[in-house]
Amino acid sequence: MNPFVQFVKDLSDRLGSGFSSLNGNDPGKVAYVRNLEREMKNRDPMDVPLEELPVVVFDLETTGFFPYKGDSILSIGAVKVRGGVVSPEDTFYSLVHHDKELSQEIKDLTGLKEEDVAKAPPLRDVLKDFYSFVKNDVLVAHHAHHEKQFMSHATWLALRKSFQHRIVDSAFIPKVTHENKGMLSLDDCCDYYQIPIQQRHHALYDAVATAELWVKGVKELQEVEVHTLGELYTKIATMS
Repeated sequence: MNPFVQFVKDLSDRLGSGFSSLNGNDPGKVAYVRNLEREMKNRDPMDVPLEELPVVVFDLETTGFFPYKGDSILSIGAVKVRGGVVSPEDTFYSLVHHDKELSQEIKDLTGLKEEDVAKAPPLRDVLKDFYSFVKNDVLVAHHAHHEKQFMSHATWLALRKSFQHRIVDSAFIPKVTHENKGMLSLDDCCDYYQIPIQQRHHALYDAVATAELWVKGVKELQEVEVHTLGELYTKIATMS
């Protein structure tokens, strides 16, 4: 079996048996949030080779597209990439408490139900755990504007802190390596690279698929002499 297919299957088994990245209340996790800004100032990721850059690839499921108009986060999923390899043991997943009725469209899209999110941890606790997981790594998301605006709003709402992390959009990669070729959505990209997604619109599974896309994309970027984030952003700018 393809190693990535096996990885996704293993994740499915773990989630089905009640797997969770939350380990209860840990005062040490709060320290990560408080010291995050200072830690990030000591490291500039722009010149680190992409294959060596420690990243956390993440995805959100939300009630809609507009956090500043009342839409909120329903779940967060993430996986770490180290040395150009997706780390199967370094994953994060949590639902987020939501006490309002979900639209039928969202329930059909995500498979979530009101009772699932009603008993989930509050946003504040989930964000503390998520930032403890991420530490000062660079974040990666597909069409990252969605994730960035929700994380900015949620971080201020729940923690009264500004969102400080750099988010790299994995959708930039096909723009550079393939001039898009119709690869706009995550589904398009995964179809092209033959990356399976165990459950679409599940935050963790989408994050895992995006992580595999990132790994494959980094290898292709090297073939066009793009080796760092700085070079990637410069290449994007020249193509605009």
